[in-house]
Amino acid sequence: MRTPYPGYDVLAKWDSPSFNAATREVLAVRLAPPPPFRFFSADEAKLLQAVIERLLPQPDRAEPIPVAAWIDAYLFEGQDQGYRDSRMPPRAESWRRGLAGIGAEAERRFSTPFVELGPEPQDEVLQAVQRGETDAEPWGGMDPRRFFVDDLLTLAAQLYYTHPDAWSEIGFGGPASPRGYVRMGFGESDPWEARLQR
Repeated sequence: MRTPYPGYDVLAKWDSPSFNAATREVLAVRLAPPPPFRFFSADEAKLLQAVIERLLPQPDRAEPIPVAAWIDAYLFEGQDQGYRDSRMPPRAESWRRGLAGIGAEAERRFSTPFVELGPEPQDEVLQAVQRGETDAEPWGGMDPRRFFVDDLLTLAAQLYYTHPDAWSEIGFGGPASPRGYVRMGFGESDPWEARLQR
């Protein structure tokens, strides 16, 4: 994976003043093997994994960031942001209906399950969902565009960027506690931050 911060590893700060015990505890959880799927069925889990692999491909990682498993844990544990669009069903139902809609669209377009399609047909299905150009019936009145952006993309990206591998990829030095950031002006950076390679 090409990164503007080659060689940067935020975890090199593990024993430095940049990370305190609370930060190390949170990171240890994020670095541990993900829990097994408990919310989604086996078929739903396979479909979700295939969708995430198209949205956030990680071909160069020996151990990809386990976004699909974390989404499952998020839903199983009943985590939420404390609000939802009133036009959408409750979060758990939205995810089940959304995955069913993606699966149905793959079958409608290609007479093949999404997980058995190649990359280009999978992208065609996901782009159709993103544009709302799907058969409406499997979605049960739910807007596929809203699910794609507000649920699927938003949560997947949020979870991806909680992992230290993603932090290293974008040059993020981790939480500002306890050290804090000092140089806050435009184009300034603290000596311990990643250096952009142009």
